[in-house]
Amino acid sequence: MPTPETRPGTSPASAGPFAGRRIRAALVGIGAIGRGSHLPALARLAEEGETEIVAAVDIDANAVDEFCRTSGIPHAYTEMERMLREQRPDLVSICTPPTLHRDQTIAALRAGAWVWCEKPPMPTLADYDAVQAEEGEDGGPYASIVFQHRFGSGARHVRRLLADRAIGRPLVAHCQTTWYRDTAYYAVPWRGRWATEGGGPAMGHGIHQMDILLDLLGPWSEVRAMAGRLVHDVETEDVSTALVRFGNGALATIVNSVLSPDEVSRIRVDCERATVELTHLYGHRNADWRITPAPDVPGDEVAAWRNFGADVPSSHLEQLRELVASMRAGERPRSSGADGRGSLELIAALYKSAFTDVTVKAGEIGPGDPFHTAMHGNTPGWAPTPVEEMSA
Repeated sequence: MPTPETRPGTSPASAGPFAGRRIRAALVGIGAIGRGSHLPALARLAEEGETEIVAAVDIDANAVDEFCRTSGIPHAYTEMERMLREQRPDLVSICTPPTLHRDQTIAALRAGAWVWCEKPPMPTLADYDAVQAEEGEDGGPYASIVFQHRFGSGARHVRRLLADRAIGRPLVAHCQTTWYRDTAYYAVPWRGRWATEGGGPAMGHGIHQMDILLDLLGPWSEVRAMAGRLVHDVETEDVSTALVRFGNGALATIVNSVLSPDEVSRIRVDCERATVELTHLYGHRNADWRITPAPDVPGDEVAAWRNFGADVPSSHLEQLRELVASMRAGERPRSSGADGRGSLELIAALYKSAFTDVTVKAGEIGPGDPFHTAMHGNTPGWAPTPVEEMSA
């Protein structure tokens, strides 16, 4: 698999299936995330000769026509299937609500396109598994989830320190997404509902920090959790906490909240020889990471640990760079397949543990488990009633 340092168009990626030409990309959904994050990333790589944006799709015909006109995109569509048939894109960037992700991703994969899909990846594990079943073998196409916080120089440097055991075994970790959302935020009809948002702060907000935690520490093995509705009148939770054991033996706490006026996103990992901490809000740079050594660590080692190299912020652009490199090499990209499923499975396990008061083991939520097909698991008091579903 291409390393994060690999750039598209360089050997060996240049010998892959897209050698000698730009990757044809289509944007599906032109809302805030499509306009503000996906379009700039695709446009930047177009400037570098790696991509060309051939089409955009949205249900609002006037809006997508204007969007394409002002963005220099040659083809506007209101039907994704027609776009796939006529334009035959290599890459489809999906920026629609989560309830549409499964069908749109499958349609793109069946058309032979790779997919870059916004988080939350799918409303349920069953949806994600259905997408995995449609992925290609031995070179794609594959569907990758937008977990842009994994990417950039800071995360890459710390991941290497942990993988090489330079700072010793990871022992204790903390994962915190404590944000603030007021009643006006939840006045938007689709928010706070299982059917349209997929979950509360664990699903829609904390998923990024939990994904970084898994990317740094590896697979989790069991989780014990609690959740509550402490302020907002919603179907989902507005706060959750969890204790997680990892396969390497490390123990972690996770807190996801939309009740916290002092907003922060934080990852802390205490290892045998140092503590590594990331403190930010919606994205990070090298300066947001801090490494505190144990008292007996030599100064030259500490200096090497603290040398993060050139500052490359976490971003959609950095993830897209690596995805394009994977496409050119014909390799499965990070945050796809089992790698992308881990974060969603942890969220499902958190909900199952919180709603049923049990410890949940990794791998136990599969077909036949109610939490495989619904994040609320049809749990009384958490699952919407038939009347609520009809009014949604």
